[in-house]
Amino acid sequence: MKEGKKRGVERTQIATRNESWSDDRLKLFLEIEPPSGVPVDYNILLKAYRGMTENLFERFIKIFIEAGKDVNCKQVDGSTFLDLVSKHRKSEAYAKILQTAGASSTKS
Repeated sequence: MKEGKKRGVERTQIATRNESWSDDRLKLFLEIEPPSGVPVDYNILLKAYRGMTENLFERFIKIFIEAGKDVNCKQVDGSTFLDLVSKHRKSEAYAKILQTAGASSTKS
C-alpha cells in the first residue's frame, strides 16, 4: 500500500547539531564523483560547502589541499568556486577560508 505524500514537517530531514566529524569522515568528500560536465575538484568543494559548518569547512580545506586538490578549479565558463561562494549572503566566512587557502576570484 502506497503512503500519501508527506507534507511540511513530515518530509523535513531532522537537523543534526554538535555532531562529531572525524578527519576520516571529512576525507570521504574527496571521493565524491561529479555529474557529467562538472570538474571533480569543483564538485567536491560544492558538496563540502553545502554540507559543512564553517569550522568543518576550514578543517576540510586543509585536507583538500594536502590531497593535491585545486582550490582555484574553474567551471567551463571560467568562474572559480570562490566566485560562486562570494555571490551568497552569509558566506563571508567560507570565502575568507578559501582566500586564506589561496583561492582567487575572476571577478573584480
